[in-house]
Amino acid sequence: MRTALPAPDPGIPDHRSPGRYLWWLARLQAGPLLRGIGWGVTWMACMALAPAAMGRAIDEGVRGKDAGALLLWSGVLLGLGALQAVSTARRHRLATLVRLAAAYRTVQAVTRQATRLGATLSRRSGAGEVVSVGIYDISHIGDVMDGVIRGTGAVAAIVAVLVLLAAASPPSALVTLAGIPVVLAAGALLLRPHHRHSERLRELVGDLNTRATDIVAGLRVLRGIGGEELFAERYRAQSQRVRRAGTRLARSEALLAGAEALLPGLLVAAVVWLGARTAPAGSITPGELVTCYGYVIFLTLPMATLGEVADKITRGRVAAARVARFLALEPELPGCGTVTPPPPLPGTPADPGSGFVARAGRLTALAAADPADARAIADRLGRYTDSEATYNGVPLREVAGLRERIIVAVNEDVLLSGRLADVLACGRPGASVREAVHAAAAEDIVMAVGLDARVGEAGREFSGGQRQRLLLARALAADPEVLVLVEPTSAVDAHTEARIAERLRRARAGRTTVVCTTSPLILDRADHVVFVADGRVVAEGPHRVLLAAEPRYAAAVARGSALEASDGPARIGEQEGEGR
Repeated sequence: MRTALPAPDPGIPDHRSPGRYLWWLARLQAGPLLRGIGWGVTWMACMALAPAAMGRAIDEGVRGKDAGALLLWSGVLLGLGALQAVSTARRHRLATLVRLAAAYRTVQAVTRQATRLGATLSRRSGAGEVVSVGIYDISHIGDVMDGVIRGTGAVAAIVAVLVLLAAASPPSALVTLAGIPVVLAAGALLLRPHHRHSERLRELVGDLNTRATDIVAGLRVLRGIGGEELFAERYRAQSQRVRRAGTRLARSEALLAGAEALLPGLLVAAVVWLGARTAPAGSITPGELVTCYGYVIFLTLPMATLGEVADKITRGRVAAARVARFLALEPELPGCGTVTPPPPLPGTPADPGSGFVARAGRLTALAAADPADARAIADRLGRYTDSEATYNGVPLREVAGLRERIIVAVNEDVLLSGRLADVLACGRPGASVREAVHAAAAEDIVMAVGLDARVGEAGREFSGGQRQRLLLARALAADPEVLVLVEPTSAVDAHTEARIAERLRRARAGRTTVVCTTSPLILDRADHVVFVADGRVVAEGPHRVLLAAEPRYAAAVARGSALEASDGPARIGEQEGEGR
């Protein structure tokens, strides 16, 4: 039986509630789910009919001394066993398919939502929350689909057994019919604390994962300030809270499992006792007694299955609630519009709020008395904050494909894991990786490890200066219409910075480039320099002219040079791989 994997596009998830999200997953795979339910019912029905066949074999074959009847009913039992074997395999295969498909679609939806949120993600949801979805929630959501198949079969089997039991022994059927709701109600009472403990554990696990990712991301900083022990102690305290919550959940699970065994067992004892009292009086035959006993013994399986399914659905709803809340998050800014900026190209981004206008096709340096002003302008040019910024005269909110047209590269960006050449190309076919590496003066890194080298998580095997140059190479390889670079050389030595300044101008010839910096090496090689003070453009022109004409500009450049000089040895060491 061939089965199809989920489509690359999972569709639009219904995140209005956990139940609606699970229903959306079920509808997407209705075919396999319904086939699985059919095989699940067949699987349970084969086991439910076996006691009836055994009873008939005893009454007609053994008690009636009819070899033909004994052979007939033995063949029926054999056929039921064979059909059960086939239906078990089919049911398990389809249950596995829908379980994994639901988990995979959840990963697709969450990944797409994380990409859609962009910069909003880190402000609206912890990294640990996203990690917990991938390692914790998806399995429970998938288990709900498996539970639907098994639970439907269990319900159908209980109904069928009650009908057959009523035909064989009405008193036993009445006792069973009265006992089943009691057993299920007792299990439901135990499910409430189990649900509460499960939700609390899920919340604590997400917080713990967030704390762990924060510690790993800031490990170098923590070592530098001696804060490892403090944060390790906080992590230990949080992990103990998780342990205690897990213990409480385990207790509720133990109670639930015990009830699943005890309550159906009491029901079996009651029915068998009733049958044993009525059999000597001749109310039922020995075969019917065996049948009734077999029915009630069999009922322990679907009832235990219902308890297990209820547990899975409880966990699945908790997980689906987390996923639904994450999918309901909205980016802080609405999506891009559908207007294509009119010619001429290359593009001209402008920020009316500050008066900054980048020169089309030129390298413009943006120097600011306060670096935060330059960063704010860069964010507005990339529309990471809403503003009246424009692109070729069109408001950014209306520009189609804005993220492909304008790229803002900052030092907080992360190198993704994978093959180095693929990481730098970032999935763009035909990207000029080697030219970009040369422009970023990163040839020594590539020569040392090779373009086929595997980049680890966030590129942590590289020093700060190496990562900065690789990030610059990745931005250059993207070759956007407008490239905005924020302090792209702050972690490299002066010689490397000079090479980058010269090569950057050639690499971006004919395209619009904005570099936010106060480095004299970059400023001196820029086609045009814009100086910002108090959030507004106060002067612009060539670097050397501004040095002579604008004292505030000269002070900002001198301050930047002083910072570079004071950080010089550390920057050189970092570039060469020391102090990682």
